[in-house]
Amino acid sequence: MRILIAEDDQVLADGLLRSLRASGAAVDHVASGTEADAALMTNTEFDLLILDLGLPRLHGLEVLRKLRGRGSALPVLILTAADAVEERVRGLDYGADDYMAKPFSLQELEARVRALTRRGAGVSSSTIRHGPLVYDQAGRVASIDGKLLELSARELGLLEVLLQRVGRLVSKDQLVEHLCQWGEEVSNNAIEVYIHRLRKKIEKGPIRIATVRGLGYCLEKLQP
Repeated sequence: MRILIAEDDQVLADGLLRSLRASGAAVDHVASGTEADAALMTNTEFDLLILDLGLPRLHGLEVLRKLRGRGSALPVLILTAADAVEERVRGLDYGADDYMAKPFSLQELEARVRALTRRGAGVSSSTIRHGPLVYDQAGRVASIDGKLLELSARELGLLEVLLQRVGRLVSKDQLVEHLCQWGEEVSNNAIEVYIHRLRKKIEKGPIRIATVRGLGYCLEKLQP
């Protein structure tokens, strides 16, 4: 899961970064509206935008308006002051998916983040099933036939991306974009290694990660 936080309060931003990274997400941060707009134009692989409306240099509502104007359906969670009812209404009218009023509980924010990213991926439950394979997004654990799998954080991230796109080809570059935050170097060769390790742990019975040489990977749909 790849998240962009646009928040100019550094203390709050640091708290969000620690919390969301601890939950397994790759998280990037910008402190102004212009930086947020530039990041959203150059990186199309974010899974969620957490957007403070009171940003300097470009108001959060303008960032949202421009994002939707480009046709992006990226899920957006807006952050506002508790008494900014009019701004919250305008944000929702501009195309935001949810909002939270400051101050808020990090635990609740994490739950809303999971709900919004599930919705963005077309998944309705926090538990994703693929035959005997079950992945619990909230607990970040995976099992096959009820037996827990010992997966690293990177392997869990790969599994989550592939499960949310069953039957669809995912390129190595897309995997890197979804799994890595700014400044984190992961090569295509490293992705191959992670995929190899993940295969050895989950390819039991009908589950298979197909490789399309030169193009990417696909968690195959199960035959009826």
